[in-house]
Amino acid sequence: MSATTEDRVEQQGPMSHREIMEALSGLLLVLFVAMASSTIVSTALPKIIGDLEGTQTQYTWVVTATLLTATASTPIWGKLADLYSKKVLVQASIVIFILGSLIAGFTQNTEQLIAARAFQGLGMGGVQALVQVAIAAMIPPRERGRYNGYLGGVMALATVGGPLLGGLIVDTDALGWRWCFFIGAPFAVIALIVLQKTLHLPVMRRENVKIDYLGASLIAAGVSVILVWVSFVDDSFAWLSWQTGAMVGGGVLLLALAVWVESRVAEPVVPLPIVRERTTTLAIIGSLAVGMAMFGGSVFLGQYFQIGRGYSPTEAGLLMIPMMGGVLVSSTLAGRAITKSGRIKPYVVAGTITLVAGFAALSFLDHDTPLWYIGAAMAVVGIGVGMSMQNLVLAVQNTVSLKDIGAASSTVAFFRSLGGTIGVSVLGAVLARQVADSMTEQLTAMGVPASAASSGGGSLNLSSLPEAIQHVVRVAYGDATGHIFLISAAVAVVGVIAAVAMKPTKLRSTVDLAPSRPLVSSSSSSPAASAE
Repeated sequence: MSATTEDRVEQQGPMSHREIMEALSGLLLVLFVAMASSTIVSTALPKIIGDLEGTQTQYTWVVTATLLTATASTPIWGKLADLYSKKVLVQASIVIFILGSLIAGFTQNTEQLIAARAFQGLGMGGVQALVQVAIAAMIPPRERGRYNGYLGGVMALATVGGPLLGGLIVDTDALGWRWCFFIGAPFAVIALIVLQKTLHLPVMRRENVKIDYLGASLIAAGVSVILVWVSFVDDSFAWLSWQTGAMVGGGVLLLALAVWVESRVAEPVVPLPIVRERTTTLAIIGSLAVGMAMFGGSVFLGQYFQIGRGYSPTEAGLLMIPMMGGVLVSSTLAGRAITKSGRIKPYVVAGTITLVAGFAALSFLDHDTPLWYIGAAMAVVGIGVGMSMQNLVLAVQNTVSLKDIGAASSTVAFFRSLGGTIGVSVLGAVLARQVADSMTEQLTAMGVPASAASSGGGSLNLSSLPEAIQHVVRVAYGDATGHIFLISAAVAVVGVIAAVAMKPTKLRSTVDLAPSRPLVSSSSSSPAASAE
């Protein structure tokens, strides 16, 4: 952006508590819908993939496609929020999400479903990033701890209500699994109307704006190539093969080019000065670990309960309540405690340690683990997530000026989603391989040819298999799930190290930094910009 660029800000006074709560009602509603769209699918996916005659690899990619596009688009949404109207961008992301949901509901095969979920992820990435940005533009970090409790409550409600609702929809013959996608659209429309009436934020107007589409495209392409490699390595081709060299080398090269581009453009989607700041760097590392462990581990719980244990989708949703209850309680209590003390590091450290303990306990899962033990371990995981995930974003928001809040918030959300995307893809590949090996071993012991049942990448429609083979599949999935939670626990340890290394700081009581403390300076910034 040229040095002659002018910034113009439409000023308005600070919002009252009532105005904040009115605006929050719409923001939290759309956040609930976006999050519930993922959790609804968590219990419905085994049925959906079974009906569409999909495979374990496709099961993973229905989740991965959404996370991937949400991840790739997050920094773009965040950067746009620093340049244009945050309100308009929130509304645009909602519209994209609604269209993606409707398209997903009408798909006829798994390939179409993966494509529709990828499009839906564009809107989901915008919603998840921009809700955080809008809240940061309204509320000072010190007070934001209390409001983060509301965020935690919405997360918990979405994650509890989503699987239950998904299970009920799938088990209701009059509806069918397609309504798992349709049902969110009317609520998103309501949120759109509410935000039009209640969300009033100062708007920054910039001329000659330049968006770093090249950098965003390189990041998305690099991540995509590596994830595709993870999904197919050791199945379609060997670890040491020309395909591995081409895909891994190509992915690393694309990401290296992305870093080079980000260091030279006027308006990078991931500003390197922000990323290099100590708190942000450690929060990014922690978010990567937490995202990989949480998304990668929890997304397969619905599959464990249904395929590994034989429960219905509704029962699987009920069995996941302990995890979400832990999120609700811990996020609410931690949020209020953070607002009262102004200190955030102790809660992030405690949360990441708790997360490791929970996943370590879940690593002992097999096909006949007592349900009380699983519920207790899931509750511990939920407590860890509630204490750490949102507070890692808050720690970064506390270090940057308001004009950079979009880029900073979306950068952390980007890496958290990236961790989740990698986690789902990697752990899905590990699960498929473990299942295939276990089934081959069991069938060989029974004197049955391994071709009598699908491999780990085969069909998940168990009703089409003989009863004896169904039992083999359930044992294989039940026993293999513990292995992926062990990996999740190991990854979550990285989050503990990052949290411990964070510098203890007190949350500020103002929405913006003092004018003398800008974190990022560029030719596009002016004193007026920090007043947004």
